[in-house]
Amino acid sequence: MRSKGFAVGLKQVTIIPATLLAVGISTTAAFAQANKLYSPIPIPLGNEVFDTLSDKDIPTGQGGFARDYMVKLSKGDNLAIDLVSESFDCIITLLAPDGTTVAENDDGPDGSSNSLLFTRVAETGTYVIRVRSFGETGIGAFKLKVTRLQPVK
Repeated sequence: MRSKGFAVGLKQVTIIPATLLAVGISTTAAFAQANKLYSPIPIPLGNEVFDTLSDKDIPTGQGGFARDYMVKLSKGDNLAIDLVSESFDCIITLLAPDGTTVAENDDGPDGSSNSLLFTRVAETGTYVIRVRSFGETGIGAFKLKVTRLQPVK
């Protein structure tokens, strides 16, 4: 199902079919990406990102917001994804190139509301790391670190 765009006065108006709106973020993100509205932020492996989640980011439909980052990964990569915020209750999600959820973590092993995720990548491709707040817990500064783990020799 496709959206229809047309000009009204000087503004471009896009009509999104109700079936797309009812499905949720994944379909909406896929629609936006196909129409060049969706652009995850590229991050290199091993780097820390200091950023801020705001009410201008992707609405989750649960009162919170999400920000997406993309990273190129290879089959067999072992990752640690660490998300820390003093401002909101964090959730981290790793999405496969086809948009399916590979892994997700809400609360870290230390009992805090930060998130720590360990996973192994099954296929080579561009993955999305989604940073989001739990429910309506808010917005604010966060630190995201993606580390490729090396096997012990």
